[in-house]
This record gives sequence, structure tokens and C-alpha cells, in this order.
Amino acid sequence: MSVFTHLVVELGRLLEPVLAESATAAAIVLFTVLVRLALHPLSRAAFRGATPLAGCLPLLLQLPVFFLMYQAFSSGGELLSHRLFAAPLGSRWADALGEGGPFGAQGLVFLALFGAIAVVAAWSAVRGHRSAAATAAAAADAAKKPAAGSGRAKQGGRAGAGAGGGAGARARAASAGGRAGAGAGARAGAGAGAAALPELSAEQQEAMRKLGGVLPLLSFGTLITAAVVPLAAGLYLLTTTAWSVAERAWLEHRKARAAAGGAAPAETPGAGRAADGAARSSL
Repeated sequence: MSVFTHLVVELGRLLEPVLAESATAAAIVLFTVLVRLALHPLSRAAFRGATPLAGCLPLLLQLPVFFLMYQAFSSGGELLSHRLFAAPLGSRWADALGEGGPFGAQGLVFLALFGAIAVVAAWSAVRGHRSAAATAAAAADAAKKPAAGSGRAKQGGRAGAGAGGGAGARARAASAGGRAGAGAGARAGAGAGAAALPELSAEQQEAMRKLGGVLPLLSFGTLITAAVVPLAAGLYLLTTTAWSVAERAWLEHRKARAAAGGAAPAETPGAGRAADGAARSSL
């Protein structure tokens, strides 16, 4: 008996007093949750974009676990006799169709599994579409900000020139120096913004839009996989997919809260500098 099989059997024995013959199926779900909890630090690093490899590690480390699950419920062994309600954990969708059709005792278990996977896939697709739309909108707003900033700088320069015209020679010299410094700062800021956010061509924006619409639909491919693997492996796919979607939603929520919390205090120093500038201009 492998370590994986032994662990699932022991977890099933702990849950058997409550869940009876479905205890092993619950043990598979619990085992999947434990695996995803262990991989959560890597998932957080992938979300932050710490390293390119961090985004691949959670998926790569799950492949051996899925392979063990597939082998344990495909070859002869102790786990093949366990069930989820009326369906053996080692059975496939084709076996359920042969036993009583899609609405037989085993077929209904598989239909419930497919329905749950479809709900998770739809949730993932909707969130992916919204994230792609939000990213595109943020990129468009960032592309407009440098042009708006340069327009405000020019307007401020003209206002400063008008105010300096009524002062003495020293005031005009100071105003000229201020305009030169402001112009240099505006050009430097615009250059930095352009370097940080390169402008995308229309073709690149259209390609990103199409890719953002197609990628979320790939989550429905889990339905095809669940139809050809044993029921136990389908339970693993359902649990890990639901965890992935919920985990990303939680990380995005935390990021949004952190951004909202950091925006309010940042406005106070700016307001103080604006008031200081107004006081100096009145002198």
C-alpha cells in the first residue's frame, strides 16, 4: 500500500462514523484541501508575480498527486470497493452509462459532479472576463494620464506667466526659473510614465481582448477530463478547481482593500503641499 493510499484510508476511517460509505470520497476532498493549503504560499507568490516560475509551481506540484489518485483508483486495490453514494470511486462515466444510463443511480452521481464542475468553471470564466476588462480599462486610463498631465502643466505655465507680468524684474526672473523647472519636471515625469507604461498598438489591444475572452473558457475543459477519469480523480479536480477560483478571488479582494486603504492617507500630504503653495503665492 502506497503512502497516498494509506493516508486516504486513514482519513476515511476517521470520517466513517459520520459519512458511512461516502467517507473515502470525503477523505479525498479533505486530502485535496490539505495539498492546496500546503501550496498556498506559492499561489500567493504567483499572484504577486514574484518570479515567473512561481506561477507554474502550484500546477506542477499537483501533477504527481493527481497521477497517484488516478493510479490508486484505476488499478486493483483496496480503494476500488469504496463508493460515493451509489457510484464506485473507481468507475467512469462510461461505466455509469452502461449500468443504468445517465439517470440511473450511478449516472446521477456523475451528473451532480459535472454540474458542480460547470458552476465552478462558469464562476471562473466570469471572473476572468471581468479581470481582463478591468485590466484593459486601467491600461487605457494610464495611457491618457501623461497627455492630461502635460496639458495641465502648460496651463499652469501660462497662468504663472500672466501673474509674473505684473511683478518686478526679480519676480519675472523667479517665474522664468519656476517655469523652466516645472517644464523639466513635467517632461521627466511624462518620460518616466511612458517608459513604465508602453503604449500598445491597436492590434496588440485587440489580441489581448480576444485572449482575455478565450482563456476563461478553458476552465470548462475540466468537464472533459472528469468524464474520462475515475470518479475519485473527478472529485479531486472539482475540489482543486474550486479552491483555485476562491483563492484568487480572496487574493484580489485583499489587494483591492489594501489599495483602497493606502489611497486615502496619500491624499493628505498632497493637500498640505497645495495649501503651502497657495500661501507662498499670496506673499
